Amino acid sequence: MEIFALIILLVLVVTILAVWALLGMYPGKIARERNHPQADAIAVCGWWGAITLGILTPLAFIWAYTNPSAPLTGRRAESSEPVPVASSDSEANS
Repeated sequence: MEIFALIILLVLVVTILAVWALLGMYPGKIARERNHPQADAIAVCGWWGAITLGILTPLAFIWAYTNPSAPLTGRRAESSEPVPVASSDSEANS
């Protein structure tokens, strides 16, 4: 009976280590598959997340799925259509 408990404990430890390693390398793998320009930094963040027991892991996953080429300013992309300019009330009354 003690041998069976030892085998179960060993399988449990190996499974936990395998899941830990997969969670550490998965953000970097996602970033490389998506051709992210900062894939190496995301991989490092994923491993640091695994080392710190999950503190940086959500950040690594979010960073891996972001699109770094998207504008963050809220402006429209350059297009051939002119953008209307808002006029003030004083110009409208004259």
